[in-house]
Amino acid sequence: MKNRPRTYVPGDVPAIRVGRAAALAASLLLGLASGSLHAKGSPGMAPIDAYLLDRTKEISLARSAAPDAISKDATILVLTRKGYETAVKGTNGFVCYVGRGFGGAPDWPERWDPKILAAACDNPPAVPTMTALLKLRTALTLAGKSDAEVMDRIKAALRTKEIPPLAAGAMCYMMSKDAYLSAQGEHNMAHVMFYVPTKDGTTWGANLPGSPVMGGNYWYLLPGHEADVAALPAISVFLVATSTYSDGTAVAPHAM
Repeated sequence: MKNRPRTYVPGDVPAIRVGRAAALAASLLLGLASGSLHAKGSPGMAPIDAYLLDRTKEISLARSAAPDAISKDATILVLTRKGYETAVKGTNGFVCYVGRGFGGAPDWPERWDPKILAAACDNPPAVPTMTALLKLRTALTLAGKSDAEVMDRIKAALRTKEIPPLAAGAMCYMMSKDAYLSAQGEHNMAHVMFYVPTKDGTTWGANLPGSPVMGGNYWYLLPGHEADVAALPAISVFLVATSTYSDGTAVAPHAM
């Protein structure tokens, strides 16, 4: 990742250090497996039960990712011992779910923290690629596949277009008041996230002083993985903080 994310509230007033938390939010949902991925049973992973939620609670948290006008008609996924399954079949093409830490970038230190509950809602253009990648990686991780097996399976899915190339207009709502995205800072940040098939954020002005846009590479949180990234489709993630949560209540300035 060429530029470390940073964020500013309107008026160019530096926010409390949530740039890292926002980057972690992006990587949580989007990071794919690599040679450094921990397999199930590694010392860092808690028992699977630690990551599971009451089904009704998980459905509610997933819906809270986006405004009700969107999430009320969305498909809802819940995590099981084998991966995500559909709990509610929607009608508008959106898919909402609660991301866990092990769905994130393999170099993220918080990856195995059971507290991570990232409510998210992918829009229809994002679902075939981004939601599919999350589901595949999660299932492989919970099945105890090795690092090499996980990455080989993902690359095969991309190569054969079982998981298609990223479509234009792909984005995600992450506006839940009750999400826990990181142990850092305020633990949460209401935002919307855009998935773009580009290598960096130059054309978006991401991470520049005064810009409300934060950006980073989809595949890894930290620099040092250039060779790995070069072998994968170019995908960047851009985040913009919102002034309200999905229920319409205002976000406190210190939490943005």
